[in-house]
Amino acid sequence: MPTVLREDGYRFFFYSNEGDPREPVHIHVMKDGAEAKLWLGPPVELARSSGFAARALRDITRKVIVHSATIERAWHDYFA
Repeated sequence: MPTVLREDGYRFFFYSNEGDPREPVHIHVMKDGAEAKLWLGPPVELARSSGFAARALRDITRKVIVHSATIERAWHDYFA
């Protein structure tokens, strides 16, 4: 599970086995046992969430938007 970013206690990562065929670019986020998956889009969009409150999901979405270029670059570098 390559970690792309750590910020404010969140870990942004993707799974090294993302399926066959591979899903479009997305990122998983974990903190304190909660997990979410977001599509990079555009636009950035929540795919699913377990354990995060709405406020945390808004914060996560903002962070993914800010770091979307870094996340996408890491995805393509890893899966190239």
